[in-house]
Amino acid sequence: MPFLPTNLAEAKARNWHELDIIIVSGDAYVDHPSFGAAVIGRYLEAAGFRVGIIPQPDWSSDEDFMALGRPRLFFGITAGNMDSLVSNYTAQRKRRNDDAYSPGGVAGLRPDRATLAYANALKRIYKNVPLVLGGIEASLRRIAHYDYWQDKVRASLLADTKADLLVYGMGEKASLEIASALQAGSKPEHLADIGGTVVFSSLPPAPDSLILPDNKACVDKPTFRRMTMLFESNHQEQVLYQQNGGRWLKHNPPAASLKPDELDAIHSLPFEYAPHPRYQGATIPAFEQIKGSITSHRGCYGGCHFCAISSHQGRRLQSRSKDSIVAEARSMVLRQGKSVTITDIGGPTANMYASACKLDFPASCKRASCLYPSICKNLLPDHQAQLALLGEIEKLPGVKHVFIASGVRHDLALRSPQYIAALATKYTGGRLKLAPEHSVGRVLELMGKPSVSLYEEFAKEFFAACKKGGIRRQIIPYLIIGHPGTTLQDALELRAWLMKHNLRVEQVQEFTPTPMTVSTCMYYTGLDYQTGKPVHIPKPGEIRKQKELALWHQYLDRKSRTGKKGNIQH
Repeated sequence: MPFLPTNLAEAKARNWHELDIIIVSGDAYVDHPSFGAAVIGRYLEAAGFRVGIIPQPDWSSDEDFMALGRPRLFFGITAGNMDSLVSNYTAQRKRRNDDAYSPGGVAGLRPDRATLAYANALKRIYKNVPLVLGGIEASLRRIAHYDYWQDKVRASLLADTKADLLVYGMGEKASLEIASALQAGSKPEHLADIGGTVVFSSLPPAPDSLILPDNKACVDKPTFRRMTMLFESNHQEQVLYQQNGGRWLKHNPPAASLKPDELDAIHSLPFEYAPHPRYQGATIPAFEQIKGSITSHRGCYGGCHFCAISSHQGRRLQSRSKDSIVAEARSMVLRQGKSVTITDIGGPTANMYASACKLDFPASCKRASCLYPSICKNLLPDHQAQLALLGEIEKLPGVKHVFIASGVRHDLALRSPQYIAALATKYTGGRLKLAPEHSVGRVLELMGKPSVSLYEEFAKEFFAACKKGGIRRQIIPYLIIGHPGTTLQDALELRAWLMKHNLRVEQVQEFTPTPMTVSTCMYYTGLDYQTGKPVHIPKPGEIRKQKELALWHQYLDRKSRTGKKGNIQH
């Protein structure tokens, strides 16, 4: 199947003289199921709609936005696979020198607040064409939210853009329902009840509705905390209302979760698994990173306070069938025409694949996390299902290696010594990613992460399996510094822990307050999310010192003038 058209000549080559839907994206167009614009485009195409994509338009002129003409139904707008401000700036608010989702990794092809910039351009050029917002930038900014880059509470992105609808989450079902309704003659203002959307309501909320504090009131920090707690505790299962700019914002419950056969069908769409030819072979770093990987599931029930995945992909896990994943592995071999190494089979967390819940989560459960403060007794992890999947794929003709690179939850993996041994001896490509995040118990509580003793227990079992198998493996521990509540004393304790275990990390992640996370709520308010008591918010200078302490070996190396950075090892 040819790529979705990016200009009128490509559309006419399909005998399309008018498009139904045009998606404007902040990413380069890569026709692959890991790229949101491609997924939505192919999904709508399979439903019979004529869809085109305008990737990374020059927002300083009208020309690029007119490349496909006026769509018959609507423009879909996405900043891309990342929030544009996270993509464009570091945690220290310094502009980045590259962009992994652009050809050649070139920075500057995506505007700040890309969704807003594209919406403003389209409203100016095309009057009265409905605008539908989507992607992670829209998901994380769908209600009043704290914006780290402006250091202020902003209204919903829907209010800022004056678009017609905002789709949150992965978006397939909501996008199709919108397209079908507009095709049938409905007006955008009548699409008030679609799951997975946010709209401005022409009707006030019913007396028994759950109403969040309005966007202006949320400037008050205790009020912002209360809004966040109401939103999180609701699990988004109830209709929510919030006043933004004096109008009632209606936040509908999420779209229904995809069943395995529905998720399988999405991954069987006719993707080209390549960047569009318009890039003339230029490398797109994000594609290079994932082109050898396979997505096995969506969603995450970990509930880490600093992570935005659950706000976008959801807390409910959605897994593909084994047959679907095996079929994709076979097609990868056929595409490459040689022995392949599958670099990763996973999702947000690899070993959550095929997990289930005894309860009807989240309808019958209001836990924020299935893993914190302890693993829920109703959780049904299934490491055997993933091992069976990996075992079948590694036996396929043409498959040289199969690895897991997307990271695992070590606390969950401790439930299966067999799984740990398999990781150590077969499915780790030299290095395994784990995320203890910190070593200090109080800090881990603020992060919503388990005790570091579980990481130590996992590492002990992992390296014991390595020794038994006569092989060498490494663990890369992910660490976060600068999280709300962390102090220099915590950093000193982290350093002591790293030195005790001879852990020499290559880099650490500085905490970035992304919209709609619990940790961002703590950052803005300066209040412990659970207790409401003040917490320390480290300043940039202190964060730099925390970083230096976490990278202790680099400074010793410099001091000794060896220039060596040490291995990442236990």
